[in-house]
Amino acid sequence: MKISRQTVGTVDVLAPSEALLDDAAEQFLGAVRTAISSRNPRVVVDMKDVGYLDSIALEGFVQVADELRSRSAQLKVSGVTPTCREILELTGLGDRFQFFESVDGAVRSFL
Repeated sequence: MKISRQTVGTVDVLAPSEALLDDAAEQFLGAVRTAISSRNPRVVVDMKDVGYLDSIALEGFVQVADELRSRSAQLKVSGVTPTCREILELTGLGDRFQFFESVDGAVRSFL
């Protein structure tokens, strides 16, 4: 799996290149966990190329969101496809994340 990483100011933007299933989900979540390990984590997950999430990805996102919440931070997600948004909402997990239409909007929300 290819993971695009860029830093915009003090915000880390991570973008997976495919559906988050099995090993790809584990690999991507490892990158997200590394990004949030900083003292003042500011992370945006750009999901524009993610067509589907499996239970591994969902569980990992919940763990990351909970870790950030315990540190008074929040996981910000941009470009969520309709299918992924529906998965998050149907599982009752949608309220754990802050959703944005674009990466720029998510990055600006940190200001």
